Amino acid sequence: MKKLGLFSLFLILTVFIAACGSKETSGEKANSEKVYKVGVDTTYPPFEYKDGNEYKGIDIDLINAIAKNQGFKIELNPMDFGGIIPAMQANQLDVAIAGMSITDERKKVVDFSTPYFDAGLTVVVKKDNATIKSVKDLKGKTVAVKKGTTGAEYAQANASKLGINVVQFNDSPAMFQEVSNGNADALIEDYPVISYAIAQKDLGLKIVGDRLNGDQYGIAVLKGQNKDLIEKINKGLAELKKDGTYDKIIKTYLGE
Repeated sequence: MKKLGLFSLFLILTVFIAACGSKETSGEKANSEKVYKVGVDTTYPPFEYKDGNEYKGIDIDLINAIAKNQGFKIELNPMDFGGIIPAMQANQLDVAIAGMSITDERKKVVDFSTPYFDAGLTVVVKKDNATIKSVKDLKGKTVAVKKGTTGAEYAQANASKLGINVVQFNDSPAMFQEVSNGNADALIEDYPVISYAIAQKDLGLKIVGDRLNGDQYGIAVLKGQNKDLIEKINKGLAELKKDGTYDKIIKTYLGE
């Protein structure tokens, strides 16, 4: 009976230890498999674009480098820019990095990282256009913008003041084409994006006038929902700037 009791006790302890070990392993596995869904707009070179089957650009390289630096995994989810914040609000995305300007309006629904790029809006016209030299020359003109962008916000907010007719497009290529075809007189776009596009390919477009504002880009998470993640992003960004990785990424796409 004594032997039987000891044997039973041994079995109970064995099952208990195995259960504890299984629980710990399961917890570790669940934690290691946490993948953050990242919203990107791949029609936005040099920040995000698709080259064959591969996603490239400043934003793509940067979020991958931050994830590696901070030890978390990501899954890229390409979509139209205008759908990114709604997708975050619907809990379909954890993070957004899409050349997204930090604005007071967006701060109402998302928390931004520290700024990672100084941008700014600019006016763009057809290359042979000699009449529009700055934003002041847009009165009575049709101006193309991309939905959901700060360019669209600027154009709509100043439409009456500038005397312009605003037309919106879902993606940058369609917007560029509208102006190069002469269907719109001008477009408003982020300076680094259009500068890169014009340098890479003859779009029949040119930049005119000074920058319209001093936008800065930030990485976003849903407001108040993921404090730990935004802290990791900020820490990773700071370390990449410190060790030279950030500068290397920028130079890859924009040169010196």
